[in-house]
Amino acid sequence: KVTTPETESLEDLILDDMAEDQIRRIPRGSEHSVAWTIWHIARIEDIAMNILVANEQQLFLENDWLSRLNIVYKDSGFAMDDQGVAELSTTIDLEALRAYRVSVGRKTRGIVRQLKSDTLKEMTEHERLQRIYDEGAAGPEASGLIDYWSKRTIAGLLLMPATRHNLIHLNEALKLKRRR
Repeated sequence: KVTTPETESLEDLILDDMAEDQIRRIPRGSEHSVAWTIWHIARIEDIAMNILVANEQQLFLENDWLSRLNIVYKDSGFAMDDQGVAELSTTIDLEALRAYRVSVGRKTRGIVRQLKSDTLKEMTEHERLQRIYDEGAAGPEASGLIDYWSKRTIAGLLLMPATRHNLIHLNEALKLKRRR
């Protein structure tokens, strides 16, 4: 768990009683599965917090999550087409997905604890934004996202994507869970 063992997160409440097929399913009229949503949250947070905020290696590359997750996608899933969402939802290793999400969440908590108040007003350096492309964490289709991040302070990145983005997609996952 990202939180303490005795504390459940919204993510835990969503996933803990779901069957594998329910996590992988893309309900009729929906664009995503719960699996894709959790993966996307983790990728965006890993990229933004580790590259843009901490200027460190993203966990995805550091721990060979691509093969551990059994997927072919290194990016964040931003603007992923329906076929890609379906493929990822079908093939992703769900145990590895939860482990990756927990790893990213814990790393984020550590990064936040180390931030100094004067750092919060700083803008992200251009070189860090370029690393996102260089490391395959985003393709040209995500240029609007990278542009958005380029205009945010470190405090702004803590709000979006590290908190608000997660809540938006966890709400989506909860709705997906309830859909038949």
